Amino acid sequence: MSGFLAGLCVAVLPVLALGVWLGRRTARAKSLAGLGTPVEHATFETLHTASLAAPPLRAGLTEETARKSARKLRSLLGTDALCLTDREQVLVWDGDGAHHRTEIMDRLAGPLETGRGEAFRLTCDRLDCSVRWAVVAPLTVDDRVHGALVACAPRESAVLVRAAGEVARWVSVQLELADLDQSRTRLIEAEIKALRAQISPHFIFNSLAVIASFVRTDPERARELLLEFADFTRYSFRRHGDFTTLAEELHAIDHYLALVRARFGDRLSVTLQIAPEVLPVTLPFLCLQPLVENAVKHGLEGKAPSSGKCHIQITAQDAGAEALVVIEDDGAGMDPGLLRRILAREVSPSGGIGLSNVDDRLRQVYGDDYGLVIETAAAAGMKITVRLPKYQPGVHSAGRLTGE
Repeated sequence: MSGFLAGLCVAVLPVLALGVWLGRRTARAKSLAGLGTPVEHATFETLHTASLAAPPLRAGLTEETARKSARKLRSLLGTDALCLTDREQVLVWDGDGAHHRTEIMDRLAGPLETGRGEAFRLTCDRLDCSVRWAVVAPLTVDDRVHGALVACAPRESAVLVRAAGEVARWVSVQLELADLDQSRTRLIEAEIKALRAQISPHFIFNSLAVIASFVRTDPERARELLLEFADFTRYSFRRHGDFTTLAEELHAIDHYLALVRARFGDRLSVTLQIAPEVLPVTLPFLCLQPLVENAVKHGLEGKAPSSGKCHIQITAQDAGAEALVVIEDDGAGMDPGLLRRILAREVSPSGGIGLSNVDDRLRQVYGDDYGLVIETAAAAGMKITVRLPKYQPGVHSAGRLTGE
């Protein structure tokens, strides 16, 4: 759900109420052709202005986001001046009377402590100052006051007190959504750390053991595998970036499979069918590699060399607005009931953390319609399908990392 739509759903009634109030302020203006009455036109203008003020606030309350949203918020209220503060300072002052900053902050101690708004007369001896009255509306998220919205006007106004309170509540909703976005980011980072913790113990040990086995018999082969290992670990343990491209993820998978082939030899065969047009598609970091690793686990590991070969097929196709990635193996498969328990995190056998982790992250980023689709049965192999929207708000790759 987009941040603005979520905020708009919560705050639609207050914003519409403001539209009616602004309608009274703008009733003397001529209605634009085709937009109905002045009140209806003012309502549309109010919703549009709110939509422009929302995106900066979704990044939290800072000097930069306050500066980007203050003019729009002042337009919503129709006041001579408006300022946004955190708990320590005025972040931005838009309009007349900026010399009242210190007085405003001195009067904020009570509202910031109690979370209750108040209105008061400003002290000013300047004849050219147009603001004489201030309305303080705290910005509160989860019962914690982050700062305040202060609207300033030439005279006392009960309508302004109510309107400032409604706009402050709408701003608080946007800040709450910003907190949720930050929590989501922290959760994704924790999930990636969990994946890295899962990858490192067994994979690093096995890879180094394979490389060591070639040091004396085939030094050139050992050198090649060491480079594969370095490239894969550099990608897997990079320090920033929640997203990557399909091309980069497949490139890392290629390094991974080179190390796995060195270990299992001709027991493992892999077929890749990749449509070039989907390579730039962005997806969550370390999203496909754990699925390939799962295919290797269930296809080869734990089997005796005499038990036969395993074939893994990886396809990535263009499906209109989506990229369709399928990873299929002809290995041991899994009981569907056990798989459901793994995805629900009720059990976590070897390889299960990767599946549930990837499924959770796909749903967090794209919505519940984009979880893993897994077809499997005991002794029947496993087919995992991943649908990736080509364009998704907030999903951007940081670009290829070459110097980490």
